[in-house]
Amino acid sequence: MKNIRVVAFDCDGVLFDTEAANWAYYNHILAHFGRPAMTAEQFAYAHQHTLNESIVHLFGDAESIAAVHAYRQQMDYGRFLKYLKIEPHLTQLLRRIRPSINTAIATNRTDTVDRLLAEFELTEYFDLVVTSVDIPRPKPHPDMLLKVLSHFGVAAERTLYVGDSKVDAEAAGAAKVPFVAYRNAELPAPYHIESLKELESLLEV
Repeated sequence: MKNIRVVAFDCDGVLFDTEAANWAYYNHILAHFGRPAMTAEQFAYAHQHTLNESIVHLFGDAESIAAVHAYRQQMDYGRFLKYLKIEPHLTQLLRRIRPSINTAIATNRTDTVDRLLAEFELTEYFDLVVTSVDIPRPKPHPDMLLKVLSHFGVAAERTLYVGDSKVDAEAAGAAKVPFVAYRNAELPAPYHIESLKELESLLEV
């Protein structure tokens, strides 16, 4: 694929293995409010959706949700960074494709992406970061990817979106951006990869 101008990435499960961090983060909040740890179903939801959506899903009532947000504002996310793992071959891939191909992040995370990128010295490798607070509607709506296309002034067919979840696939489909499914063979996608190194071959770089 020699005509790709932009590659956008989801964050959780694509740039970083964040499962352990997300388990620790939400279970810490639940424990603080005397709630039991997440079930597998609750975790699956939280791992794909926005922080606000996840808190509503976990707590339900308006009073508890407000209390959680107040508590969260004074938490230091740094305590959870030790649980994160950068995906293999990511830095090599970014060095290989830039600057001839622009790179972006399109994630349902809110205010923690900059901290993650700085912690792993990746800030300079991304031209644009779009989170759920930057657009009217999070994934699975197409708003994030439409913002990416508008920012770079690029056609959808000259862009790739790399994701690992159903909401990623649906957002790409709604934006008409070719989707690369990462380590999830069950997702509908024209391209499936098991390693970020395979993306180099796909991009012919």
